[in-house]
Amino acid sequence: MQNNTPSKELHRGLEERHITLMSLGAAIGVGLFLGSGSAIKLAGPAILLAYAVGGLVMFFIMRALGEMAIENPVAGSFSRYARDYLGPLAGYLTGWNYWFLWVITCMAEITAAGIYMQYWFPDTPQWIWALAALVMMTTVNFLAVKAYGELEFWFALIKIITILFMIFVGIGMIVFGFGNGGVATGISNLWEHGGFFANGITGVLMSLQMVMFAYLGIEMIGVTAGEVKNPQKSLSRAIDSVFWRILIFYVGALFVIMSIYPWTEIGEKGSPFVLTFEKIGIPAAAGIINFVVLTAALSSCNSGIFSTGRMLFNLAQQGEAPQQYAKLTKSGVPGTAILASAGALLIGVCMNYVVPEKVFTWVTSIATFGAVWTWAIILLSQIRFRKRLSAEQQKQLKYKMPLFPYSSYVALAFLIGVVGLMAYFPDTRIALIVGPIWYAILIAFYYIKGLHKRNKPFAQENKKIS
Repeated sequence: MQNNTPSKELHRGLEERHITLMSLGAAIGVGLFLGSGSAIKLAGPAILLAYAVGGLVMFFIMRALGEMAIENPVAGSFSRYARDYLGPLAGYLTGWNYWFLWVITCMAEITAAGIYMQYWFPDTPQWIWALAALVMMTTVNFLAVKAYGELEFWFALIKIITILFMIFVGIGMIVFGFGNGGVATGISNLWEHGGFFANGITGVLMSLQMVMFAYLGIEMIGVTAGEVKNPQKSLSRAIDSVFWRILIFYVGALFVIMSIYPWTEIGEKGSPFVLTFEKIGIPAAAGIINFVVLTAALSSCNSGIFSTGRMLFNLAQQGEAPQQYAKLTKSGVPGTAILASAGALLIGVCMNYVVPEKVFTWVTSIATFGAVWTWAIILLSQIRFRKRLSAEQQKQLKYKMPLFPYSSYVALAFLIGVVGLMAYFPDTRIALIVGPIWYAILIAFYYIKGLHKRNKPFAQENKKIS
């Protein structure tokens, strides 16, 4: 029915500080606070190299996204670009894949929230806290987008301040012996326990899945394009600053942690951040960090529900999802789409009830596979976008991908390598079973429902570049 598709669009209520902190909030979640312990166990101190290389690849992916988003800032972002430059099927698969990816990622975040809450309430089941986190974050997403952005800004700020505090105090301990009786710890722990490459190159390669999972969420800047004020200025600044900040948080924080603590003890005794604050000598360190990592998980889940709601809204607008998902509330929020995403997240609550000890590893590997698809599509769309431009149009681009086309192809090759590694190692192989099955279901639905016929005129209509 006609009245199911509202004429009004998403509200442009997000400012530059909101989207910068939102993308930081999405990326600095359990991947750093919980997942880094697993990654350190696999690679030893050489994990720093894995995060640095992964960060450089993410920088190129974000610049590729920025190049398109600044020319054409729309809701749905890379799903719409895939549709315009790679064809309707690619756009359809990318939109639904990103929705699926964030549903899976939010399952990891609510699982983490359940684990963290057991620190204070050890006798309560994990699934109860996972459900509570889901209900709370879904409610937050019904706020007007500016209020949501403000809340997420402060959510993200808590964990950023904590990480920066830990880095500065940790450097004080390394150089001046602060909190260690005046005895400088130095950085010898980085090579004294089996060398920098303690587990060889194999360990570094094994850690790449968890490393790339940690970077998941940076691309959310693109999803905000339809709701950000002054997209050209805000998006370009946010993209450039987010890369450097995340590299500092990940590489800087782990450098400090592994300098203070032998890496061999980190994966065995809980969160690396709790261990470091205890070493510094802060009373109740475990409780403080537990609160921070809890807000980190909730913040990332918050961002995930935001992303899934907007992606469903965009799919509905394009006729690739039920039309009720294109409805907006009075405050300009895609409420039905948010509720649908939250409903899917109940599967994560059930998994916390049935297999609480395995759910985190399963969902992180599946989410990484989905993220690799999204990032690869961003790069392929940008390559095709460039090919459609004349030499003169390319010169007039407001925000360019550096070292194009080499940077795009190198980043693509890296992503293909990550998928190959996931296939090679048994623990992450489940992702290469679940992922293709999901795509097969989507493709079957696409043709059975006749979406390929309906999409042709839309694709022709969108061939021009804004």
